[in-house]
Amino acid sequence: YAWDANEEYLFKAMVAFAMRRYSSKSTTQISNVLLCNVTDRVSFWFVVTDSSKNVTTVPGSEVEAAIRMNRNRINSAFLLSDKTLQFLKITSTLSPPVEPSTPAWLIVFGVVLCLIVAGIVFLVFSGIQKHKKKNKESTERENLEEKVEVTLENGIPCEALDLKAGHVNGVFTADDERFTSL
Repeated sequence: YAWDANEEYLFKAMVAFAMRRYSSKSTTQISNVLLCNVTDRVSFWFVVTDSSKNVTTVPGSEVEAAIRMNRNRINSAFLLSDKTLQFLKITSTLSPPVEPSTPAWLIVFGVVLCLIVAGIVFLVFSGIQKHKKKNKESTERENLEEKVEVTLENGIPCEALDLKAGHVNGVFTADDERFTSL
């Protein structure tokens, strides 16, 4: 940052402006702002004098209040911020952090709740689909059983085959173990 006589003049003018706005008096002039111990790193201290009174300097509390009240104008004049233009003994006027309109916990809660509701809806619909599929398969089996006709052989009706359990031939079933196995 190039600090030269023009920048010093602008700083003095801004401090005089701040003092005039604070005290509502037009007695503070640019010549009333004195810069002392200016270094190459743009570090200095300044004093504001009051020529209308017998007192040579304005109390520090008034200067601090005037700077605090007009700090944003001073920062804007130098295109700086509270982080780059530092006044010792004067707290910065950083704006408070912006808080979102909805708290973060509410957003997380909403997302988790939506996932739970979506899971429940998925389980209900998949259960309904399985139930419909099962009912459809059972009705198809019943339809197949109904389609089996009773056949007549030599005028004698034959038994329909039991498709579910199969057909048991009574000849090969052993009521008791009368015969020895080979």
